[in-house]
Formats: sequence, C-alpha cells, structure tokens
Amino acid sequence: MILIEQAVGAVRNFVELGGPVVAILLGLSVLAFAVIIFKFWQFRVSGVGRRSALDEALEHWDAGSEAAARGAIKRSPNHLGRLLVEAVNAAGTDNDRQMLAERLNARAEAQLSRLESMFRLLESVSQVAPLLGLFGTVLGMIQAFQKLQGAGSSVDPSLLAGGIWVALMTTAVGLAVAMPTSVILTLLESRVARERIFVDKALQMILCPGEFDKTRAQNTAPAGLQAHAH
Repeated sequence: MILIEQAVGAVRNFVELGGPVVAILLGLSVLAFAVIIFKFWQFRVSGVGRRSALDEALEHWDAGSEAAARGAIKRSPNHLGRLLVEAVNAAGTDNDRQMLAERLNARAEAQLSRLESMFRLLESVSQVAPLLGLFGTVLGMIQAFQKLQGAGSSVDPSLLAGGIWVALMTTAVGLAVAMPTSVILTLLESRVARERIFVDKALQMILCPGEFDKTRAQNTAPAGLQAHAH
C-alpha cells in the first residue's frame, strides 16, 4: 500500500508539473499498454507464428501423404489449421479449385483482419503523442516568455530556464509514449504479414498445384511414358 501511494503521489506531482498535456499523454500510454497486452494475449491464444506443424503438414502433402498431412494439421495450435483442413477436404472433390482458393483466401483474410484490429488505434497513438508533446512545449514556452515579460527589467535567468525545461518535458513524454508503441506495432504487423504469406502459400500448394508439381510428376513417371511425352 505504501508503494502504491508513493507511486500515485509521484504521478500526481508529475501531472501537476507538466500540466494537462502530460495528463493526456499518460492516459494515451495507459490505453496503448492495455491494447498491446490484449494483442499479445490474442496472438498467443491464436497460435500466431507457431507454424511448425503446418509446415510439416505441407511437406507431407507435397510428398503425397494425405493422412500424415491431416495428422500434422490437427496437432497445430495455429488458427489457420482449420482452413487447411477445409482445403485438404476440398482438394479431394471435383469442385473448381480456383473458386475454392478464392473462398478460403477470403476467410483467411477475415481471420487476419481480426488479428489486425486495434492496429489503427496504436498507429494513432504513435502519431498523435509526439504532436501533443510538441503542443505542450509550445504552450509552456508561451507561458515562460509571458513570465519573462512580466518580470520587466528584473529578469531572473532561472525563471526562464525553469519554464523552458518544464515545457520541453512534454515533448520528452510524447516521444516516450510514441517510440515503444511504434516499435511494438511494427512487430505485430510483421507477424500478421508472415501469417498472410504463409496461408497464401499453403492454399496454393494444396488447391492449385504449380509447375513444380507437374515437373515432379513427369520425373517420377516410368521411362516409357516420359519418352512418349517427349
């Protein structure tokens, strides 16, 4: 309790010293911290980045072992696993593969969009915080020069210096809020981008075999068939 009271007192003194702009910046920092904690929890629950079992499943599928691929997908904690199960099930039907790929890609994009929720809020905090800090500095400098003007001929340099450092404090607080928020947002965006690249590759491998698969099929065909093909 004593430590909490001391922390609350320190924050109160800090806000009184920096003014309302610092109070707003502290509020933004609390909001950004809460969103970041939620996003890390959401990513962990969704298994974002944990794709080793899915990579193994794609290797099995590429080797022609559907049962092993299904087993590897079921072991995966990644949220994209259910989409790959649907893709594997659809690959055994006579439906239009391109249409299936587009539908599953749309569903994957919806899942990834949920992961990207609140990103714009973090981006806004990282952009607005430095501007608020600069705004507080401008206001502080105006007040400092007003005091300097009111002092008349008996100017005390410490009066101006004290006003300036208090004014610059808001810029420092704004940057302290913006920089870590921007770095963490970039990290989260890069993880979602890797998920998007992976699901696109996985659906293409399962539903839309490419030239590599055709070449492999030709290389594994009997010699007589290869000669006939040429």
